[in-house]
Amino acid sequence: MDGEDIDSQKILGQVKIKKQIEVDSGYARYVLFVLLLVYVINFIDRQILAILAEDIKADFGVSDADLGFLFGTAFAVFYATFGIVFGRLADVWSRTKLIAIGLGFWSIMTVLSGTSRGFLSLAACRFGVAVGEASATPAAFSTLYDYFSPRVRTTVLAIYSSGVYIGMGLGLFLGGAILDAWNVAWPDSDLAPFGLKGWQATFMAVGLPGVLMSLWVSTLREPIRGSSENIIIETHSNPYLETTMVFISMLPICNLWTLANKGGYFSVAINIFSMILIVLVTWGLASYTGSIVQWVALGIGVYAVISWAQALRIRDQVVFSMIFRCKTLISVILAGGSTTFMGIAFSFWSVPFFQRYYGVGIAEVGLVLGLASAIMGFSGIILGGLLADKLRGYTGKGKLYVWLGGTFMAVISALVFLTTHSLMVAYASVSLMYLTIALGHGPQVSTVNDLSLPRGRSTTSAFALMVATFIGVALGPYIVGYLSDVFIARGNGEGEGLRLAMLWSLLLPVLGLCLIFRVLRHLEADEANLVNRARALGEPI
Repeated sequence: MDGEDIDSQKILGQVKIKKQIEVDSGYARYVLFVLLLVYVINFIDRQILAILAEDIKADFGVSDADLGFLFGTAFAVFYATFGIVFGRLADVWSRTKLIAIGLGFWSIMTVLSGTSRGFLSLAACRFGVAVGEASATPAAFSTLYDYFSPRVRTTVLAIYSSGVYIGMGLGLFLGGAILDAWNVAWPDSDLAPFGLKGWQATFMAVGLPGVLMSLWVSTLREPIRGSSENIIIETHSNPYLETTMVFISMLPICNLWTLANKGGYFSVAINIFSMILIVLVTWGLASYTGSIVQWVALGIGVYAVISWAQALRIRDQVVFSMIFRCKTLISVILAGGSTTFMGIAFSFWSVPFFQRYYGVGIAEVGLVLGLASAIMGFSGIILGGLLADKLRGYTGKGKLYVWLGGTFMAVISALVFLTTHSLMVAYASVSLMYLTIALGHGPQVSTVNDLSLPRGRSTTSAFALMVATFIGVALGPYIVGYLSDVFIARGNGEGEGLRLAMLWSLLLPVLGLCLIFRVLRHLEADEANLVNRARALGEPI
C-alpha cells in the first residue's frame, strides 16, 4: 500500500483523519526532502551573521562580546522560550502548517535585518528570526517519526539534521560571495542602490527565498500522530487554548495566578524563590562582566523555562515525569548542550579567527569554511546516522558509540586547529572537526526522541533544543567573545586573544564526553521500559 491513500476512520472516537501515507513510502521521502530544504534555509538565515560579523562590528563600533550576544543570546533566548510554546503547539496541532508559517515569518525578519541602522534594531530583527525558527525543528522531528519506521529513523533524522551543515556552509559561502561582490561594485555605500551596505544587501538576498518556500511547505500532508508505532494519539479538543496556556505559564504575574489556582501556594513560593535566585545570579554576573543585557536576557529566558516546567507538571504530569524523572534523558540533553557549545561557538568565531590570526580575506575564508562545513558536515552527519542504525542492529548502545567517538575526535581536531601555525593544517583540522562533530548529531537527537512518548515528542524535542540553545547558542559565542576581549585587554593581539578564548571553551565538550559515558550504562533499560514507565504514570496506552 506504499504511497496509497486509505479511507478515513475514527481515531479513538475523535475527529476523522482523511489521508494517511504508508511509512517509509515515496511520499515520506518527499516530505523529508522538503523539510531538509527548510532546515537548510533555517541555518543560512541563522549563520549568515558570522560572515558579516567584522563588517557589522566596524559599522556599529561594537565589541566581540556584543557580537557574541547578537549571534548568541539575542537569538537563543527567544528561540528557546518560543520553542517550548511551539513544541507544545506541534504536539496538539498541524505540524506542517506550523512549519510553513514559521518559515515565512523568520524569512521576512531576515530581510528586515537588512534595513537595520543600529545595533538595537538589528538585535530586534534577530529576536524575530529566533521566534520564527523556533517553530521548525520540534515539529519536523515529530512529523518524520510518524512518516518513517524505527529501523531507519536515525538515518532519517541525520539526513534532516544535515541541513545544519549545508545551511551553515551555504551561509558562509553565499554570504562571503554576496558581501564581497557588493563591496567591490559599490565601495561607497552612498552610491549603492537604496544606500545599502554590503552586509545589509546580504541579509535581504538570503531571506527572500524562504518566503516563497513557505508556500511550498504549506502543501505537505499531516501524518497520523503515533501511527508508525501503533500508538494512536487522541486529537486535542482545543489546541489554541492549550498553547496559549503554555505561553501564559511563562509570563511573570500571569504565571503566578495559574500556579496558585492549579498548583497551590507551595508552587508559587518555589517560583518566587527561583525568581529571586535568578535575579541575584544575574546581578552578580552582570556586575562582574559588565554585560548587563546578556545576563538579563538569559535570566529572563531561564525564569520562563522554570515557570513552564512548573506548569507542565500541573497540566501534564505524564510528559513532565517522562522528561524530568528520566536521568538518562536529562544526561543526553545536557551532553547535547555541551557539544553544541563547541559546535556553535567554533562555527561563529572560526571566520573572524582566520581573518585576524592568518590575515585571510573574507572571500577566501567564506569559500573554504563554507565548503568545509557543507561537505564535511553533511558527510559526517549522514555517516553518523548510517553507522548508528547499523550498530543498533548489534547493540542498543550503537548510537552512543558513534556519538562518543565523534565528539572525542572533534575535540582533538579542535586542539590541532588552535595550536598549529600552518594555515593549511588549520584548514584541514577545522574541516575534520566539522566532520567528526557531525557524526553524533543524528544519534543524539534520535535518542532524545526514542526516550519520548509520541504525544509529547515535540515538547521533549523543544526542551532538548532549549537546553542546547541556552548552553550552546546563548553562552557559546558570548563566552568566547568575552574571553577574547579579556585576553586582548591583557596585551594579546586580536588573533591571539581569540585563539586563547576558543581553547578554553573546549572544557565544556570534555564534560559532555563524561555525560555520554554515563548514558551508556542506562540507555537500553530506559528505552525498553518506555511504555511501562508511561503506564505506571497513568498514561492510557
